[in-house]
Amino acid sequence: TSAIAIAFHKAGVTVTGSDKGFFPPASTELEKAGIKFYAGWHPDKMVDGADPDLAMIGTASGTLNPETRYIQDNDIPSYSYPEIIGKYFVKKNSIVCTGTWGKTSSTTLLSHILVQAGLDPSYMFGGVSLSHEASAKLTGSDWSVLEGDEYKSSPTDTRPKFFHYRPTHLLLTAVSWDHADLYPTEEAYFDAFRKLISDIPSSGLIVANADNSGVGRLLTSAGTTPSGTKVIWYGKASAGTSTGTSAKNAPDYSYETVKQDETGLAFTIRHGNASYEIASPMLGAFQAENITACFAMAHAIGIPPEKIAAAIASFKGLKRRLEKRLDGRNSTGGITVFDDIAHSPEKASAVLKELREIYRGKIVAIFEPNIGGRRREALAKYDHAFKNADTVIIPRLTKLKVAENEAEAPIEGEELAGTIRTTHPDTHYIEEDDALVAFIHSMTKKGDIVAFLGSHGFRGMIEASVQELK
Repeated sequence: TSAIAIAFHKAGVTVTGSDKGFFPPASTELEKAGIKFYAGWHPDKMVDGADPDLAMIGTASGTLNPETRYIQDNDIPSYSYPEIIGKYFVKKNSIVCTGTWGKTSSTTLLSHILVQAGLDPSYMFGGVSLSHEASAKLTGSDWSVLEGDEYKSSPTDTRPKFFHYRPTHLLLTAVSWDHADLYPTEEAYFDAFRKLISDIPSSGLIVANADNSGVGRLLTSAGTTPSGTKVIWYGKASAGTSTGTSAKNAPDYSYETVKQDETGLAFTIRHGNASYEIASPMLGAFQAENITACFAMAHAIGIPPEKIAAAIASFKGLKRRLEKRLDGRNSTGGITVFDDIAHSPEKASAVLKELREIYRGKIVAIFEPNIGGRRREALAKYDHAFKNADTVIIPRLTKLKVAENEAEAPIEGEELAGTIRTTHPDTHYIEEDDALVAFIHSMTKKGDIVAFLGSHGFRGMIEASVQELK
């Protein structure tokens, strides 16, 4: 919501805001923008001499919030986050990037491509881009690029957020059953995407992943895609029946010969008889798929290939997605530090696999799971999850609030380290942050990799490690 506040502020709207508390980076960005905000719920501060013209109510506000009650009692127009996006950010040409995964990276890159091409889009995406001034922007052009989340719009509105965004152009990355709390069956999950697709105008466009069986299942089922809607497929050059799609879903835009090293990715995109050489500073071979999707959409709306390729080459990626906090090639110590939001054993395993394919030095992983990874039923998932790390370190884990009806307390650091140690002997639990930083400094040398993996901020340990290892 802070990104939306900044976008309105930069568009000339007077904005104020409240929350239980404000912390970096949101508080820092709001202060830089000159937006007034305060902790707690105070109707007198919200009004500040005159009622607001409208209010956006966050999902955490609750109906008992005194500011929410004031808004309701005084008939002030109020909207949820996705309703605000739908009302003010959606443009005549509405590009929506959606899917079970890949949507944030694709939205961010695609909006960057349109910006570089001079289309001046309004945009909104989750995460923090290293190439955008903010995560949301409101402009006067006819184009918008939005991240389409399939989760519910608000506690009282169970419709998926993306229903508010009215796509004319849909980028569909992947569909695989998720959010079982909202979609109790796989069919219910797929039905949400079917409804989204069926609402696209017949003059619209769908760019779809030929390598994802869920996408193929949706778009080849009778009656899902409106008559006349154009579908463009993207995927690996070898995509075909082996991936669960049919031969008619062979990619119109294919990628091949993906190579990556410490400097980033290089590969070829083919479309018809033409081929385009792509270079990106992002790491992770999986990004070739997202980049090809964005290339296909941008090319389909008329952006010249050379402009698309130049924008891709200038896009630095997202914070906390294989983000280099220290580049060993440019530091005296020669050690590289990564920060990634990989907060589950599966995601940590995927990140470490990518790093192992790129680097030859020792890999030290500092890992903190999200709450799901601290449940007892998740312990089996840790078996061999860290096989691509040489050393694993578990810090003191963030203290979690436990509901009174919770049967079991979340797993703490020492037990988690013991679990991982059964399949990865070189695993350590280090209680004190300073001791953890010192341990990393003592055991690493030139060419080694330090990867902080987890959903929390590591209490300044990343910054301290960077300073030590420089």
